[in-house]
Order: sequence, then C-alpha cells, then structure tokens
Amino acid sequence: MTRVEVAARALVGVRFRLHGRDATHGLDCVGLVALATGREAPTGYGWRSGDEGRVAAMLDAVFARGAPAPGAILLLRVGPGQLHLAIRVSDGIVHADAGLRRVAWRPGAPPWPVLGYWKGEG
Repeated sequence: MTRVEVAARALVGVRFRLHGRDATHGLDCVGLVALATGREAPTGYGWRSGDEGRVAAMLDAVFARGAPAPGAILLLRVGPGQLHLAIRVSDGIVHADAGLRRVAWRPGAPPWPVLGYWKGEG
C-alpha cells in the first residue's frame, strides 16, 4: 500500500465538515486529500462552480498528473456544477461523503465521471 492510501484509510469514519481541515473537527474532500497527502489545502476554490479547468489547474500546481493507481487523487463530477475529490485505494475510493456525514470507503469504481487523476505522492 502507498503512504497516501494508508493515510486515507486511516481517516475513514472521520466526521464530514464542509471546509473541514483536520480530523478532530471534521474533513471535506479537500481536507481529506490535503491530510492524506501531507499538503496544504488550497483556499478560495470554487468546487460548486463546476469550473473543471480552474480546479484541474489548482491540482496541477501541486501534484503531477497520474494514472488510476492506489494513492492517486481523483477529480470527479458528482453532479451538475459540482466537483469532488477522492483518493484511489486498491479496492475502491476513500472520500468525504456529505450524505453519510463522514469519510467513507466505497468499493469498486467511482459511480461518478472521473475528470482526471493526479499522483498523491512523489
């Protein structure tokens, strides 16, 4: 398992909190990726704007483009005008699930369109 995959799995069960940046108070998808990768979370982002190009450019500034391997960061379109991040693990994805109100592991392929992959480490 990669370091990012191990870190993401360790966060499963943490409470969901919009704009959450630490495991004690809760995480959203950006906080999850930041904590699992050891990077600083961006500010001033517009995930609900649906601006895929802007979000991809922000990810490009921090991570190299990658493949759907364990430890990869996924940019997903979960609805009209709504983007989401997840971390690929060997048997699914880990993401901050607003509906479940926690960080969750989801087996298999993501149910939403994947817009890109970035290397979570290296």
